[in-house]
Amino acid sequence: MGPRHRATAVAALVLLPLSLFGCGAGADKEDAPLGRAPAEEAATKSRERVQAYLDAMSAKDVDAGRSQLCAPMHAAFDAAATGPNGDFADHFEVPKAAITDIRTGPAGQEVSAVVTVAVGAKEADRRLLFTVTRSGADWCISGETAGGAATETPVTP
Repeated sequence: MGPRHRATAVAALVLLPLSLFGCGAGADKEDAPLGRAPAEEAATKSRERVQAYLDAMSAKDVDAGRSQLCAPMHAAFDAAATGPNGDFADHFEVPKAAITDIRTGPAGQEVSAVVTVAVGAKEADRRLLFTVTRSGADWCISGETAGGAATETPVTP
């Protein structure tokens, strides 16, 4: 190998690590564009979806409530949301609703909430358990059942 080829080889070996660094090799995980950790993102997105649903329930905004649900739940929601036992029934008000717990469950994030339902002067607290899952690049509510974690105080964001 002649002196010209050696100089080229040395230059390539010197520049290679610098070019790899620019491509992300050796970058810290904190510098990665992904942002939050997956568990933190799941909890945040789940909270956002359920809070938006609770807000829609309080405002009796059926379209806003429906938009928080995964597509497979739309038909059942449309059939029951404003019925006598539906979340958006005309005969009751929702003066208070609070998220009390968020945890990872077997089918996704489980978000517990306490909803105060009022009919006239009578009020009752109802516990609801929402399951929130990732659907493509977005998150949506994939299930709602009575019950939920019994937490004394609401979880703060």
